[in-house]
Amino acid sequence: MRNQAEQRAALVAMLRQPGARWSEITDEVLDSGDAIEVLRCRLGEGGLFPVADAGAMLDDAAQLIAQWSTDGICFRTFLDDDYPAQLRDIREMPPVLFSRGTDAPDERAIAVVGTRRASERGIRIAEAVATDLAHREVTVVSGLAAGIDTAAHTAALRAGGRTVAVIGTGIQRYYPAQNRELQDEIAAKGLVLSQFWPDAAPTRQSFPMRNAVMSGYSAATVVVEAPWRSGARIQARLALQHGRPVVMPKELLEHDWAQEFATRPGVRVVGDLAELLDVVEELIAMMSGALVPLTGIPGLADA
Repeated sequence: MRNQAEQRAALVAMLRQPGARWSEITDEVLDSGDAIEVLRCRLGEGGLFPVADAGAMLDDAAQLIAQWSTDGICFRTFLDDDYPAQLRDIREMPPVLFSRGTDAPDERAIAVVGTRRASERGIRIAEAVATDLAHREVTVVSGLAAGIDTAAHTAALRAGGRTVAVIGTGIQRYYPAQNRELQDEIAAKGLVLSQFWPDAAPTRQSFPMRNAVMSGYSAATVVVEAPWRSGARIQARLALQHGRPVVMPKELLEHDWAQEFATRPGVRVVGDLAELLDVVEELIAMMSGALVPLTGIPGLADA
């Protein structure tokens, strides 16, 4: 096996080429087991990259990786042993990750997500769930957006717990701008995680991609509020695809998407906050090995 630093540089060099398809490159490296060999094949006659000098590409990528380290950014690839194990299980596994903060296995992690335009009731639910998780030493995962995400992160920090923010921009950006202080606090006390180049601006595609990673990183997802166009709805769908349980309050059944999801194995619909917290307790016990995985008895609980 070649030098690990060279392998990482080769992967970065390929991913940074204009028009590079990240999923294709990831699959090729997985199949080959050698990122440098894949790079050289792509540079060969009829190759996909309009560059002839593999050495120059590797040097440029190595310098970039060194600069990220100087800037205080933790960088890892799926080639690294410390890449989050739970993300290796999902189809959308990002080939690279950037982070600030304290890494941990986070095997006991639950995502708490919802709309940016949250109601007062939604905020209260998010805060209660996040506080309960924090008190039980379960990591609270969310997306650092306004509304439900902000409430979940803030409550977890207030309770002295660990929280992970999976963001839809580069790690060097603050979005939304009003969460700059919160993002820095999470980096100081928990973890901020991004799959995008450090200076990447937000795009329409980046947030659904972020939801896939958030779902994969978490053992389950609690959807607090989510209209049709909400990223939380996307995450609920992705969580089911990833084999992760989904919990949602009965109020979401006013939406057609929630009615359809409620019939699927792995989804629990709860009638009130007390029942939601009971289900969360089941999930925590499941993660601790005390219960078999939830089969997701569908249906609407009584209020």
